[in-house]
Amino acid sequence: MITLWGRSNSHNVKKPLWLLEELGISYVRHDVGGPFGMDEVYHAKNPNGLIPTLEDGDLIQWESNSILRYLAARYGDSSTFWPADPAQRAIGDKWMDWQIGFGEKIKGAYLGLIRTPEAQRDHAAISASAEAMNSAMQIIENMLESSEYLSGDALGLGDIAMGVFAYSYYNLAIDRPALPMTERWFAKLQQRPAYQKSVMIPLS
Repeated sequence: MITLWGRSNSHNVKKPLWLLEELGISYVRHDVGGPFGMDEVYHAKNPNGLIPTLEDGDLIQWESNSILRYLAARYGDSSTFWPADPAQRAIGDKWMDWQIGFGEKIKGAYLGLIRTPEAQRDHAAISASAEAMNSAMQIIENMLESSEYLSGDALGLGDIAMGVFAYSYYNLAIDRPALPMTERWFAKLQQRPAYQKSVMIPLS
């Protein structure tokens, strides 16, 4: 039985949760991080003191995108998240790395609007974060003009890594430009039961 450690409202925990649901893999999850804290047992598993951490038999794996790659390679196949062709696999893979930069861009708005009392908010930082996200999302918009998904013709790991952050982007109280191709892609994600269960929860 796979065990995933991490609180369910974390972007980085949502990623493997979503993939586990897509693959139909049985798992258990334990709340760790944030208000749940981390004890010595967890730090022994993940010396970085971050979430998530995945246990599968003797394997202990951390770093969310690395966990995605492991799950796809171990439990997926050429038609489910782990294409046999390295070139095809690389299309989605680059978006996993690109998402790391987007994760930095969203912090100002996310922390400011979701985790900071209104009277204490840094509105300049929130606006700068929103502007940075909007510029980045235009890159996605341009890519999706010629592709159904970030990973190609089918949902892939790049979509999972970025799709988690897209939910937050579209649910933050910020001004956003019209991005019709991105909105089409996001609508398709929202139709997936695994996305609904693992990602579409209140921001907190």
